[in-house]
Amino acid sequence: MMRRLALLLAACWMVLLTGCATTTASTPAAPVSRSEKIDPWERWNRRVFRLNDKVDEAVLKPVATTYTKVVPEPMRRGVNNFFGNVSDVWSAVNNMLQGKFSNGLQDMVRVGTNTLFGLGGFLDVASEFGADRQGEDLGQTLGKWGMAPGPYVVWPIIGPSTLRDSIALPLDVQVSPALGMSSNGAKLATAGLQAVNQRANLLGATGMLNDIALDRYVFVRDAYLQRRRNLVYDGDPPEEKEPDDDGDTAPKAPAAGASAPASVGPAASAPAPAAAASDAGR
Repeated sequence: MMRRLALLLAACWMVLLTGCATTTASTPAAPVSRSEKIDPWERWNRRVFRLNDKVDEAVLKPVATTYTKVVPEPMRRGVNNFFGNVSDVWSAVNNMLQGKFSNGLQDMVRVGTNTLFGLGGFLDVASEFGADRQGEDLGQTLGKWGMAPGPYVVWPIIGPSTLRDSIALPLDVQVSPALGMSSNGAKLATAGLQAVNQRANLLGATGMLNDIALDRYVFVRDAYLQRRRNLVYDGDPPEEKEPDDDGDTAPKAPAAGASAPASVGPAASAPAPAAAASDAGR
């Protein structure tokens, strides 16, 4: 199943990159806006976003809502802790790869403590002692190593991502208890429970999103990119330079020491073109 997912991602990337290359070759160079720079495949992404919304409304959200109503909250918390305990193993590996050895050691302590004294991870005993979850993944590790996030992309069912996170995705998704199951039925059931549990955790956020977002796609995109940037830089990202949406078309000031042209007669009192345009627009 994971191999098929990796092949699907690779095929989708080929389609996206081919379309991007065709567009670049057929259109002349023009100033690139911020939206075009971070989201060059917006038309594709919006279509997939709408598809995911339909699948969510028809399947995932009703199942997750029923899950929260039928399964008692303590049991749901235990399921959430169990999957989190497995993800702590992968977090420890990525912390070590990033050179954050103390955080990696803390993740290892969490796994050992919760597995031995937390009924296999169903109880989060480690958090009670101050060993909080780190939550590192391969996408963050690649970012820590200097890889740029690349274009934003929305995958069917999986949802928002970037080029960097998509490269890491085939390995990230394999960190699941489903891999330890012997039968295909058990693997599917475990993966399904994990997906429903994740969707149930987001029910409150979905309602808030529908209430406050004028353009849900843009809101989700910007929130995802900002969150991933904060995670890569451990909550302290460097100041981001805003690209010039109108391109670098403003005339440059003369270099220091250069002589300005002499003003002759009434021409000296004429407004600059930019100022004249500004006044005309008022």
